[in-house]
Amino acid sequence: MSTAHTTQTPHPTPTTHPTTPPWTWALADSWAMTKRELNHWARQPAHVIVGLIFPVMMLLMFTYLIGGGRDIEGDFTNYLVPGMLAMTMAFGLESTMLAVTQDLGKGIIDRFRSMPMNSGAVLVGRATADMLQSTVALTIMITVGYAIGWRWHTTPTNFLTAIALLLLLRFAMLWVGIHLAMIARKPELVQTVQILVWPLSFLSNAIATPTTMPTWLATLTEYNPLSATATTIRTLLGNPTTTNPTWATTHAELLAIAWPTTLTALFLPLAIKQFKNLNH
Repeated sequence: MSTAHTTQTPHPTPTTHPTTPPWTWALADSWAMTKRELNHWARQPAHVIVGLIFPVMMLLMFTYLIGGGRDIEGDFTNYLVPGMLAMTMAFGLESTMLAVTQDLGKGIIDRFRSMPMNSGAVLVGRATADMLQSTVALTIMITVGYAIGWRWHTTPTNFLTAIALLLLLRFAMLWVGIHLAMIARKPELVQTVQILVWPLSFLSNAIATPTTMPTWLATLTEYNPLSATATTIRTLLGNPTTTNPTWATTHAELLAIAWPTTLTALFLPLAIKQFKNLNH
């Protein structure tokens, strides 16, 4: 008498599903990771609110407490606000690093990597959530800027182009932050990056004008990626810019695209490679 043996067929996973295209699983997994971050916003609103309020406080402080830019034609507020918008995008690098290092420290990313899901979904979810938060931050900053007297004199197309360039800068900073976070791996080491981010941010024309600086310092400032974006935003929105024409200022639009594109092309592959090698 023979005994029949039955073999249980395992449930299909996102990587072995016989009929569904792999890209649909990748999108589903990425959206699941994005929703995870959005749920964190709902459960921990204080952290999100502080992150949104900080650039507003910076804007109000430089407008009313420090203020008074020199060598600027027109209202300093119209010069300052576009620069602060660009600086807000650069400061987003810190929040990205902190979120990634916290997940690494708690072992959450290792847990996700062991699950039957698309390996890139964790990074895509992180990137999507951060870009959504940056869009909200931009909306708040634009609203506050308008409330304190900032005005733009441009077409809707130029306005949307300015927003797109700001988000392009944030997208580049996002991948820089993810890569550095996976090297640091500890939230405590984010402070080390802050020591570098703040001087690089202030070494730009976001707040001050290069025409008031020594020649060598003005040159460094004008070629700063943050300066290129800020100058381009001011031009697109019809706001005052620096009065000293140089190659960097006259080609600011080119640099505003070239810098973020180069940073993304460099750090996005590095971030993916670092993610794959986390357990090595």
